[in-house]
Amino acid sequence: MTSPIPHEHLVERVLPKVRLLLVDDEENILRSLQRSLRNEPYEVKTARSGEEALTVMGSQRIDLIISDARMPGLDGPTLLAKVKAQYPWCIRILLTGYTDITSTVKAINDGQIYRYIKKPWDDDELRLIIRQALAFQYSERRRKALEQLTQKQNQELQELNANLEDRVKSRTAELKETADMLDSAYKDLRQSYVTATEVFSTLLNKRLPADRQPNGKVVLLVKAYAEFAKLDADVSDNLAMAAALYNLGKLTWPDELFNTPSELLKKDQRLEFQKYPVTGEQLLMPLDQLKETATIIRHHQERWNGQGQPDELEANQIPFGSRLLKIAVDYTELQAGLVLSRKVSRNEAIQLIAKYRGRLYDPNLADQFLTMLTDVAPDIEPADDSVQEIDVLRLEPGMVLARNLYSGSGMLLLKEGKSLTGTLIDKLTAFERAEPDGHRYTLQVHRNLTEMETQQ
Repeated sequence: MTSPIPHEHLVERVLPKVRLLLVDDEENILRSLQRSLRNEPYEVKTARSGEEALTVMGSQRIDLIISDARMPGLDGPTLLAKVKAQYPWCIRILLTGYTDITSTVKAINDGQIYRYIKKPWDDDELRLIIRQALAFQYSERRRKALEQLTQKQNQELQELNANLEDRVKSRTAELKETADMLDSAYKDLRQSYVTATEVFSTLLNKRLPADRQPNGKVVLLVKAYAEFAKLDADVSDNLAMAAALYNLGKLTWPDELFNTPSELLKKDQRLEFQKYPVTGEQLLMPLDQLKETATIIRHHQERWNGQGQPDELEANQIPFGSRLLKIAVDYTELQAGLVLSRKVSRNEAIQLIAKYRGRLYDPNLADQFLTMLTDVAPDIEPADDSVQEIDVLRLEPGMVLARNLYSGSGMLLLKEGKSLTGTLIDKLTAFERAEPDGHRYTLQVHRNLTEMETQQ
């Protein structure tokens, strides 16, 4: 089987050929975007209106377009919808303000945008989003090319003479190799979705105080349960993505609502609170790969007794993933002070889950979850003698990351399982020097584990 291509190699192979189009009616915004990208290996084009952007698109191939939401004449969402119809291969990103939720939803639904970026943007975040978008574009192109190759070879196989046994065997072997390559490409694409959701969850956390950021722990909880219950890999991935994005619908909330425990919400605030699972589902539905994840998010505030939101489903009518996500979310948010007017201890959170089994929670699932917490993973990430903590200065090529690495601002830098190279270590050293307030990275790596061993 062909080995998956590492993420950074995907970017390196795409970047030298990339052409970007920046669209904004304000010259100073265009200049700021160009400054952000001046050291990147892109050919950058600009346009001052939606109409001019379409003219540029018609005269040359554009790989990625970033458009402002509000422009005279042809606005950003309408422009990106036209680009989607005429140039579907072009990655579409919307540049928007906090108050532009209507145009953002329109762009997601009509233009099927890859991402949206809020003003004012962070330069490092902007560059990271563009790199990930281009890597995703490369994976899509590779997948489609492999699908076309598979179709062609299937056609050729049908035309072979049945008596030419040796030739049939040869073609069959080629077909298997192609199928293996397609499977590898699908796994790469699937993993890129999982990684992208975890990156995006760190952006969601930026609207919460450091001690009230639940996404990371919820992800760890559902992953721990998936391993404990030996769930299928696709089910586990869907759960992890739902855990990372379950509060996506809260992005439309004012800060006051974000920081108010649900127990203390006023009547109008409670109505807004009840909408967030549906809003999260609507934002994700245009993405085919995330439809199952979107369904889990929609129903994660349903209750076992049928008195939840938004559809008042009860018992086994509630999707399994939603039932598990609710337990993990409530367990985490109780301890973060996002449910009651006070933070509760870990033991008290366990007692509350047990108390409301059969009312709020699937009783059997709650019992299994609590067993996992108390017997198997009391700290979610128990001590592991095979893992050591190390600073950037002591890193060596070939070391394998045992835990995700985040920047001081909470941005996902490297995903667990990543094999470190000399170039990657140099980049981490540079990132660490640029951290504000002297923040230093502490990495958890496997002891005596090399990239070769991880592939065996």
